[in-house]
Amino acid sequence: MNIQEFISHYKNHPVLFIGTGFSLRYLKNAYSWDGLLSKISLELTDNAEFYYDLKASCMLSGVCHFDRLATKLEKEFNQRLSKERDGKFKEINTVFYENMKKNIKLSRFKIYISSLFSQLKIREERQEEISDLIKARKNMGSVITTHYDGLIEKFFNFTPLIGNDILLSNPYGSVYKIHGCAQDPCNIIITHEDYAHFNNKYELIRSHLLPLFIHNPIVFIGYSISDQNIKYLLKTVFSYVNVNTELAKRIRDNFLLIEYQKGTDSIDITEHDIEIEGMATIRINKIKTDNYKAIYDALSRLVLPVSARDIRKVQKVWNTIISGGEIKVKITENIDDLKNEERVIAVGSEKTLSYEFQTKSEMRQNYFSIIDEAKGKMVESLNK
Repeated sequence: MNIQEFISHYKNHPVLFIGTGFSLRYLKNAYSWDGLLSKISLELTDNAEFYYDLKASCMLSGVCHFDRLATKLEKEFNQRLSKERDGKFKEINTVFYENMKKNIKLSRFKIYISSLFSQLKIREERQEEISDLIKARKNMGSVITTHYDGLIEKFFNFTPLIGNDILLSNPYGSVYKIHGCAQDPCNIIITHEDYAHFNNKYELIRSHLLPLFIHNPIVFIGYSISDQNIKYLLKTVFSYVNVNTELAKRIRDNFLLIEYQKGTDSIDITEHDIEIEGMATIRINKIKTDNYKAIYDALSRLVLPVSARDIRKVQKVWNTIISGGEIKVKITENIDDLKNEERVIAVGSEKTLSYEFQTKSEMRQNYFSIIDEAKGKMVESLNK
């Protein structure tokens, strides 16, 4: 089965689960975990071998534990900057002391990480592919990411959710930044201690996100098949769902892993077995390709009864109503009885409901997003 056929079978809005590889594809200033820590170490010490010594001390059975490496590097970074106020990292120290005046203690190490991701340097050669991704936005329910940058917020104009905000969230039109965000150094998860604290409270976050994993197609982009984030997710889902049930099969059928393979234009879906510690082997769908345009085109062409964008609009109005906001509410069976208030939810038979037109000013405001998302019916309305 090819990617277009596979995605055309989706019955609900897909959720993107995005890893570091996604940012590496579209940003000049993106880093792998190893790349980020080695850059910070070199900037701090001007000595590449210092990082290798740290890395060697965190190797176990040939594998580097980067969370422990980050712990050691953070300690070194914070100590050196505290002894050199106006040196190379003067601006980082300034941010640290400005926060301390407000009794907010931040790690200088994490402030610096935030600064590295503060600007988005887009790769020009990927602009056409990015345009294809933006067209798929209308079908995206939400995005989950383990990276710190604001790339998805820029592309999709979704609301970023960090830390406890995830537990109070609206699933449509949100970016769940489960490992923190560059905008908030306090919530960046990178050290061994950060992960220990995160795992203690992650059960709440996982239980909050679990309905997404069960009811929505999940598309993994920017991860390898061996990535621990994917294994943790599968283990979470199938801890609640028996792997031998029809529900489990439906969930597996909805999972799709996009694995990068340089120079390959393949659009064919294959099956791959993943062994989960303490559980049975889980079979998921996978495509190995460099042809991301085909993936985004398939997502963009997906036809669902209601667009994710329209659901976000309705939820925004509904949340305003139930929160007791200043909004007039009227229940009617005939749309002609409604007055032209600021917000309207119309629920009823399509025989009795009719569409409303937008003013020229509203059309101007919405024009570019309408064109970007290739919304055919809205383009027809523009012509009329």
